[in-house]
Amino acid sequence: MKLYRARAFLKEPHGGNKAGVALEVDNLSEVEMQTIAFDVGYSETAFVLPSTKADFKVRFFTPTSEVDLCGHATIATFNVLRDTNVLKPGLYTQETKAGILQLDVQEELVYMEQNPPIFSEILTASDVSKCFVDKDFVDTRYPIQVVSTGLREIFLPVKSVDLLHKLTPDMQAITELSQSYHTIGIHAFSIDDEVDAYGRNFAPVVGIDEESATGTSNGALSCYLYTYKEPRTTYTLRQGYSMNQPSELYSKIDIKDGNIERIWVGGKAHLIDNKLQNIRKG
Repeated sequence: MKLYRARAFLKEPHGGNKAGVALEVDNLSEVEMQTIAFDVGYSETAFVLPSTKADFKVRFFTPTSEVDLCGHATIATFNVLRDTNVLKPGLYTQETKAGILQLDVQEELVYMEQNPPIFSEILTASDVSKCFVDKDFVDTRYPIQVVSTGLREIFLPVKSVDLLHKLTPDMQAITELSQSYHTIGIHAFSIDDEVDAYGRNFAPVVGIDEESATGTSNGALSCYLYTYKEPRTTYTLRQGYSMNQPSELYSKIDIKDGNIERIWVGGKAHLIDNKLQNIRKG
């Protein structure tokens, strides 16, 4: 096994979201993968396997469970594969539990395809009121809604970037709300003039209190902004600023017959190291 650590979607050298990337793991069991992800301790670790359906099969584990898809770990994975000369820039496919998705590997960026958006339940402000200590922070111009481009998540509009960064979450309440709607968590965001939006992501139901950059969430957020704010084909989104881990993500939307056909989310990733100390296999 080769295990790399990387920062994905970083805006500053200390920013981004850390991910583990494990290569040459064909002989690992699911229990061993989960143990390694726990020991790595990042929000997600990706395990790259052979596939008969795509160029690669990738499985994603949080410290506590497997998830169908992870955006920042995907970006980290394909940046690592390029930087270690496993592949060259070009178009590739990955088999995931969320389906077979394309990757556009460029010289410095990697873009990840996500599924077309599914807009689901609309919540009220009272539904989310117990999830935060704060009061009167919801931007009522936009709906609180479950949206998915691979993972169901609650999208919560906040009145200002300042209020967004001051939010004090109640993780138990967020867990209970997430479970009741069968979602992975809450992505709170605020519209911004400098970039399209700033966000904060809370997913305690899968062991992640807050995450500094989430590719799947920002893909769905881009589709939300296209639908409810301004129909554009590119967006720039920031996250992690409340955690002092500034992250920047870029998205591209493909439109066909007036509908969103495909969403791509991309960014940079830098290697941290490839050390294996203190990592167990089971």
